[in-house]
Amino acid sequence: MNDSKPEHLLAKKAKEPEAPVLYEDPPDKLVSKDGRDANMKITSWNVDGLRAWVKKNGLDWVREEDPDILCLQETKCAEKSLPAEITSMPEYPHKYWAGSSEKEGYSGVAMLCKTEPIKVTYGIGKEEHDKEGRVITAEFPSFYLVTAYVPNASKGLVRLDYRKTWDEDFRSYLSELDMQKPLVLCGDLNVAHQEIDLKNPKGNKKNPGFTPEEREGFGQLLEAGFADSFRQLYPEQTNAYTFWTYMMNARTKNVGWRLDYFLLSSSLLDGLCDSKIRNKALGSDHCPITLHIAV
Repeated sequence: MNDSKPEHLLAKKAKEPEAPVLYEDPPDKLVSKDGRDANMKITSWNVDGLRAWVKKNGLDWVREEDPDILCLQETKCAEKSLPAEITSMPEYPHKYWAGSSEKEGYSGVAMLCKTEPIKVTYGIGKEEHDKEGRVITAEFPSFYLVTAYVPNASKGLVRLDYRKTWDEDFRSYLSELDMQKPLVLCGDLNVAHQEIDLKNPKGNKKNPGFTPEEREGFGQLLEAGFADSFRQLYPEQTNAYTFWTYMMNARTKNVGWRLDYFLLSSSLLDGLCDSKIRNKALGSDHCPITLHIAV
């Protein structure tokens, strides 16, 4: 008896797509390389519309993760329209919101803290950038925390020149802060720095988020003394992404980009414990990221 399968079945088998290579977030490391225990947990999430994210139970995940500070980007929500589920959260008595002053439902960032910062400021001190509600800075005793939603170069790269100006001005702002006190920068920085940071580098060299200009802007930020915490710990890790387009089933296939980061002043690196990508958390086209640090 012939055990071989009929030819038409063999042909069909050969055409099956490869199984997606997923990223498994390893167990959290809670001790820094200089032996200190993590005493600060910060989570950052581009929620792609705060009201929709709340309806998709984003806050349930936040309560489970339980960070000391929660930073959100792309809230797309004026302060007057914020859902009560988030404005009344008792876990975070100190809440700060920034939105676009010109366009309702555009851009926007938030910071929710368990302990009150010494001082909170909005924007980077330049009107052309600050009217879009993209940055909140909080000062704590031993560091600054900056959360940012960096402008996208947009379809057809129509905002690439603006983005280059932003990158320069933002870098100056961060460098000035860094001279006073070390800082943590988190958020959607809208760039995949290296080829390892996105699934299809070859096809995206002229697309927003992976142009030479944007990658160079990110490189200049690193040269200015800031470190990409994830790559510090996982320099060779592939398939680790934080954003997937809603189209073409990209998330299931893990065809993504790493656009969300924690950058640290180099003087904070000794206290770095872990930099997590929580890619199982749903509710947005981005997943949350979490930093464990001893400060």
